[in-house]
Amino acid sequence: MKKKLTTVQFRGTKEQEEQLHAIIEKYRGVEGAMMPVLQQAQEVYGYLPMEVLKMISEGMDKPLAEVYGVASFYSQFSLNPKGEISIAVCLGTACYVKGSGDILNRITEKLGVASGATSPDGKYSLEATRCIGACGLAPVLTVNETVYGRLSVDDVDDILAKYQ
Repeated sequence: MKKKLTTVQFRGTKEQEEQLHAIIEKYRGVEGAMMPVLQQAQEVYGYLPMEVLKMISEGMDKPLAEVYGVASFYSQFSLNPKGEISIAVCLGTACYVKGSGDILNRITEKLGVASGATSPDGKYSLEATRCIGACGLAPVLTVNETVYGRLSVDDVDDILAKYQ
């Protein structure tokens, strides 16, 4: 599943940019350094917006397509900021066969936020995840740190109402 960038406005600070430049300088010219640069950049910003990917591309002298390709391929990287309310729906095998795909679709319909995206106001982010290790509670979703299990599509509205 390919990640997409949303249109949330980038709000990086001068301090963050200085930290990023220090990270890039530390790894400039080091073979295979893209992963640690992206990991540390995400620690600084909380996610990897296109503006940060461009700075990494220029600083590491790598094509933007290569930097974006790595960032969008690995699930550890987020191209969008997490919303104030971060929702993750497990699509691992146990959850999926018990209807988590329908639950994800209902949340998307209800909030107007696609999987892998953040609402323009920054309130909600929605992720489709792989197994979160709660197979006995399948299907499962998390809202921030709260786990909801043994769900049906009918449970979605009540869960979301707690966060509106």
